[in-house]
Amino acid sequence: MRVKKQKRHRRAVRFYTACFGFREPFKILCDGTFVHHLVVNRITPADTALTNILGATVKLFTTRCVLAELKSLGGSYMEALNAANNLITARCDHETQKSAVDCITEVIGGNNSEHFFVATQDADLRRSLQKIPGVPVIFALRNALFLEQPSSFQRQFAKSAEEERLHMTDLELNMLRQRKKRRLSDDKHGDSSDASEEEVDDISQVQIINTNVKTNGIDVKDKVSFKRKKAKGPNPLSVKKKKKSLDTNFSTLGKESKNGEGTVRSRKKRKRSRQKVVEGNA
Repeated sequence: MRVKKQKRHRRAVRFYTACFGFREPFKILCDGTFVHHLVVNRITPADTALTNILGATVKLFTTRCVLAELKSLGGSYMEALNAANNLITARCDHETQKSAVDCITEVIGGNNSEHFFVATQDADLRRSLQKIPGVPVIFALRNALFLEQPSSFQRQFAKSAEEERLHMTDLELNMLRQRKKRRLSDDKHGDSSDASEEEVDDISQVQIINTNVKTNGIDVKDKVSFKRKKAKGPNPLSVKKKKKSLDTNFSTLGKESKNGEGTVRSRKKRKRSRQKVVEGNA
């Protein structure tokens, strides 16, 4: 259950950061009811608990009207008043004391320009803040803190704002039309001058074609000539070596061999035929 709650909180934080420009450290505006609930249920330190649900560093704020309201409630809220005095005081510019609900509503305004998270236990204030775009609300249940999901009004407002960013404004459309008119007028004025320049270019191009230009004694052709690669022989390392002939006796026959005494000519032995031997005996 805790993992699902963290996923819901992360999705809500991504929605407000992407659509309304909330950035770290997140600023949280606390009223007296929320501070009192933290003190009674011993959710301390408060900044650490809020950091855990938002996944980012936070700064806690309150107003002078909230402090004055806690002070007027008596001794039962004295501990909550001491805890609220440790928070950063946001500027509310109220000369006379107002209720915490009215003070927070005026500080938030119509678009929450200061990008405050509002932490409150007041159900009526939470419902009214859901009708203002870009106001995330935090509340507590016993010893657990929760971040309310964006309302349907806030989601619809973010969707319409995104569609407006995709389309051009009237000012951008007028600028585009003026630029198009300037380009057409420039093209009309440039037609007469371009015609004469094109004729000169055609003549010069005819003279340049099929001519060789010599620069510094080197012939430069119009087209680059590439040499064809000729087939080379096989890699000598990949070719098998030829086998030597084993009949060395036949190659040495009839040749002169040198030794230490001199040259000796090898002679072939003749075989006498059998017929000649028989005739001689006869």
